[in-house]
Amino acid sequence: MLVTILATVFVLGVLVFIHEFGHFIAAKMVGIRVETFSIGYPPRLFGKKIGNTDYCISAIPFGGYVKMAGMIDESLDKEGLKGEPWEFQSKPVPHRMAAILAGPLMNYVLAIAIFAGLVMFHGIGEISGDRIGSVIPDFPATKAGIVPGDRIVAINGEKIDSWDEMTIIIHNLPNRNITLEWEHEGTILSDTMTTRAEKAPIDGDIREIGLVGIGPELTMKKVGFFSAVGYGFDRTIYLTRLVYVSLKMLVSGQESLKSIGGPVVIAKLAGESARSGFGSLLAFMAFLSLNLAFLNILPIPALDGGHLLFLLVEAVTRKPLSTKVRVVIQQVGMAILLALMVFVVINDVKNVFF
Repeated sequence: MLVTILATVFVLGVLVFIHEFGHFIAAKMVGIRVETFSIGYPPRLFGKKIGNTDYCISAIPFGGYVKMAGMIDESLDKEGLKGEPWEFQSKPVPHRMAAILAGPLMNYVLAIAIFAGLVMFHGIGEISGDRIGSVIPDFPATKAGIVPGDRIVAINGEKIDSWDEMTIIIHNLPNRNITLEWEHEGTILSDTMTTRAEKAPIDGDIREIGLVGIGPELTMKKVGFFSAVGYGFDRTIYLTRLVYVSLKMLVSGQESLKSIGGPVVIAKLAGESARSGFGSLLAFMAFLSLNLAFLNILPIPALDGGHLLFLLVEAVTRKPLSTKVRVVIQQVGMAILLALMVFVVINDVKNVFF
């Protein structure tokens, strides 16, 4: 439990800080006064005011915020709009867009940096042969007695010549009975098992594939700095596409809303990742970081994407939405987000504890 709590605090603390620091530094660069930099949501617990900014820790730990002068945000404060040159609304649209986009952008930069750093430290795994390097507990292969070092030689009586060939055949047989033959310490064994059907990203889409729970032997290849950064970009783009496809499936009804994970699931996964090693925890943090970036730019009021939508409307119509309209839209957005948070937490509790 202690590991789970510490891992969750570490992951969420870093992600929130990086996101809000993006908003903070961009606002400062374009001359917008930052009134509050908070880790957590009110009520305020403690902090220190330096210059015009109150740097503080607040009570509700699932997030944070940067309060820019003259901006109608989650606080719904419209009293501070005075038209001063340092206010958000007084700056040109591109400057305001930069201050909003900087938060999600910093989360993407963090994800790329983590993936690149992990590759720099550990190297990139390359399949070194046709031997099994790992087996997953409770999957069909483990139950059949397959162990690392074994080699699959045939599927349904058909000879297997490579790891890639075997992978394609098994993936194309979800939830189907198959007969595997494998070599174990010079002896050929066989067993009939039912593949497990799970959803996975394939060619830019998510489809059901068959799995038996085995992984290849890998040789870790050292890479240089630029190759590692390139891998970080590629991995981040790939996972972003996965998040997009998953969201599309939720909206279209192809995926149940019950699959959405919230703070309880995040804590559970953070704890499991931490117990697997610090590298696993960092990889989980990177994936969560790009999730945070992607979801924040959705055009939903009270999120960064909602503020960007306001600015796009202003850029097209050449006049900002009225203060009254912005407040009403923000109120609706906050109500939707609060309802979603309640749903997600209830869903989390059911999935994790029942």
